[in-house]
Amino acid sequence: MSTYEQRVKFKTAEWRRKIVSRSGLLQRVSKKAQTKVNSLIPERVHYMMTESIKKVVQAALIGSEFTSRKRNVSYITLEEKEQQVLDTVNTYKKTAAIEGAGTGAGGIFLGLADFPLLLSIKMKFLFETAGIYGYDVKKYEERLFILQVFQLAFSSDEHRQRTLDIIEHWEERKYELKELDWRTFQQEYRDYIDFVKMLQLLPGIGAVVGAYANYNLLEHLGEVAMNAYRLRLFKSIEA
Repeated sequence: MSTYEQRVKFKTAEWRRKIVSRSGLLQRVSKKAQTKVNSLIPERVHYMMTESIKKVVQAALIGSEFTSRKRNVSYITLEEKEQQVLDTVNTYKKTAAIEGAGTGAGGIFLGLADFPLLLSIKMKFLFETAGIYGYDVKKYEERLFILQVFQLAFSSDEHRQRTLDIIEHWEERKYELKELDWRTFQQEYRDYIDFVKMLQLLPGIGAVVGAYANYNLLEHLGEVAMNAYRLRLFKSIEA
């Protein structure tokens, strides 16, 4: 194992301790409030929201599969791969910030349009990242893994720990995942980002909030994706 890989393995262990720790008070209170609101929403509305987000994500997955370029990375080191990932993160952070500023400045209707647009940007980024690490995104299991990484980034404490366990034991657990639990997927994601994205709809500050929120959401997703693929890589080396 190279010096870089040893250093990265230590950093990944630190990140893992951080991600399994309890969320801050504001986020926990927000989650409780969202859970209460969700319990008051009629089942038909839950079904419609689940189907809507399912279709948006599936469309993003299909689009990303066809637009992501195939990379031959078998000959480059982990350090070189991760420099490519960092460059990709920076590109997508800027793209997301511009998109958030544009939709945030447009008021409520354009602010609502930000939801599927940002989802598409996130999925496209995850496809690019998977390719850089050398995984074939045309395989169904790799698209499932991408969705697990997404949930690891945007979930409550309890669901995040369950998802981390799946990622850490991917080769054993992937056979259990015939289909994603879309209801949980949409609720966890929506609850995670609702508070920030609601501020984006406010006149006067929507553009600033939209740009800042989207930039940071992509930065967070980038950190989670890199460490999720590192965990998978180190697990395969130990096997």
